[in-house]
Amino acid sequence: MNSNKYLICVDSDGCAMDTMTSKHIKCFGPCMVKEWGLENWEGPILKRWNQVNLYTLTRGINRFQGLYRALEEIAEKYTPVDGLEELGEWVEHTPELSNESLQREIEKTDSYILKKALRWSQAVNERIQALEGKEKLPFPGVKEALAYARDFADLAVVSSANKQAVLEEWEAHGLMPYMNEVMAQDAGSKAHCIQKLAKKGYDRDRILMVGDALGDYKAAQENGVYFYPILAQREEESWQEFREEAIPRLKDGEYGGSYQKEKLEAFMENLK
Repeated sequence: MNSNKYLICVDSDGCAMDTMTSKHIKCFGPCMVKEWGLENWEGPILKRWNQVNLYTLTRGINRFQGLYRALEEIAEKYTPVDGLEELGEWVEHTPELSNESLQREIEKTDSYILKKALRWSQAVNERIQALEGKEKLPFPGVKEALAYARDFADLAVVSSANKQAVLEEWEAHGLMPYMNEVMAQDAGSKAHCIQKLAKKGYDRDRILMVGDALGDYKAAQENGVYFYPILAQREEESWQEFREEAIPRLKDGEYGGSYQKEKLEAFMENLK
């Protein structure tokens, strides 16, 4: 890394790849219903799962954070959830929200609910693997924008998704040749990943995080770097502007100030 003076970090699901909606609607929510036997309330539970994970400021939260929030609501509204407090403790205090970290905790505690959470997460990964190729496409304009940015910036995938899935999806659509590095779920939080990448010698005002969720913005904010939003349900338009306006502004030192403010306001309005 650091073959260029600029660094652009790009999230995967729901940002570069049009995979987020299908993964939540067909994989995450349904697997939770099945694992916890929630079929009696399936309709409202799945509707709420999709709302929280796709269309509000909690869009893009880690799968285990989303699971805990969902089970909290389910316990309040529908049916008790055994061991919920144990899951909450792990989600709150684990340094790494991943299957591997969860497995290590299970080996220590033999927790019933953590075993269920791991089975759920593994089932989700299996369903994602089984999704048809047409449900794992990059958004229109992504490849062109990355090719354009690659001429002057180093590019890194910074994602909280499963690394194997990210690599397979990006390689399948010819995006990997533009990327210098891939940092996914196993590398730690997005904020940690940006911090690690920044240490390779980039000035903070020459680093840009491209994302579609509040977690992406917070990761950028925590590191004092710029943020460019890919707006939910306006992705093609967002990628076009990224190429035509955001990249030139970053390159010319004009990204901050009013333009950054305008982008943040549009982002918050989009996920109300």
